[in-house]
Amino acid sequence: MKPNDWLAVGEAELDTVIALRRAIHEDPELGLDCRRTADKIKAALAGLPLEIREGPSTSGLVAILRGGGDNGRSVLLRGDMDALAMEEATDLPFASRNAGMMHACGHDAHTAMLVGAARALSARREQLPGAVAFMFQPGEEGHHGARFMIEDGLLDDVVAGRRPDAAFAIHIWPTLPHGAVATRTGPLLASADMIEATITGKGGHAAMPHDSLDPIPAACEIVMALQAHIARTVPPTDPAILSITKINAGTAHNVIAGNAHLLGTLRTLSQERRLTEQQAFRRIVEHVAAAHGMTGEARIKEGYPVTMNDVRAIDLVRDCAETLGGGWMELSAPVMGAEDFAYVLREIPGAMALLGVAPPGSNAAANPPLHNSRMQVDEAVMAKGVALHCAFAERFLAAGFA
Repeated sequence: MKPNDWLAVGEAELDTVIALRRAIHEDPELGLDCRRTADKIKAALAGLPLEIREGPSTSGLVAILRGGGDNGRSVLLRGDMDALAMEEATDLPFASRNAGMMHACGHDAHTAMLVGAARALSARREQLPGAVAFMFQPGEEGHHGARFMIEDGLLDDVVAGRRPDAAFAIHIWPTLPHGAVATRTGPLLASADMIEATITGKGGHAAMPHDSLDPIPAACEIVMALQAHIARTVPPTDPAILSITKINAGTAHNVIAGNAHLLGTLRTLSQERRLTEQQAFRRIVEHVAAAHGMTGEARIKEGYPVTMNDVRAIDLVRDCAETLGGGWMELSAPVMGAEDFAYVLREIPGAMALLGVAPPGSNAAANPPLHNSRMQVDEAVMAKGVALHCAFAERFLAAGFA
């Protein structure tokens, strides 16, 4: 099919996609175990010529469609399926029924659009020259779901003992114009590590600080030293963000604490910068504490790697988006949020694109953003999401990254 013909296909699937999205939206699940969501996906895929794979670590699944031809190529399309631990405040008729859970990052739409693409491509299976793997993944919101699915082998041996040759994902974006497709070559989203520090001093009476080792001034000095380090030693061409977001110490107004705790996040756009800043964090915590006669323990919990888009995949995404129409946007700078599709892109060349879901004519930038209790999706745009998935798959299977 011509890429722009996929828009009509997406429109034909839209009612089904909307119904599934709403069913998932009102019944959100968290983390790696999203069994009810997985059951909804399986029901929507029932009867299609798909090979379903599941693993032991998550409720995720991979559905493989083998085309009528076999040119040896395969492509992966991914949608995430977990929600966020937050209360919804949209007043939608299909708002979350589960207390403290909300699909505020669009994963309900991602899953529904991917199901629509699976249905559309399955109906045209005989015209496909290769295989398509549809990856339905839980645990994106900080639970490393993509990594677990890779480790479970769900992406292995799709064609001729190999993993897919290319991978694509779409993320809805409520602050982008209706139907706009936005992305960039290279880093799209940052790595994300949780950083912690404990400064251990010697507690005592607040009226006699000379008999104590007060960890609070040392902790404050560490915070300022970290900010000075980022501002004065990190080049703007390879940036990093280090934010201390929580400080905890003490129990009473007249007691000097025995220790102080810091918590924060480290974001970078390259693995080299990530390692450099991890080392700097440890060094500053330990040495500043030592200068005060105390001990500083730095701990780093590694999160997602950098989401790195392949230049060839971006060319393919751009061509498909421009053919479908509705607006192509080359992002001038990365987004410092994080995304565990990065694990897939670390193993398989590909790209993630952002899809604008602001209502037509609205001030997109003023809309409630992702992770907001009032975030909403213009569901009509999901037809384009289905079309994009189909166009990516068809184009790659036919010509690769040519």
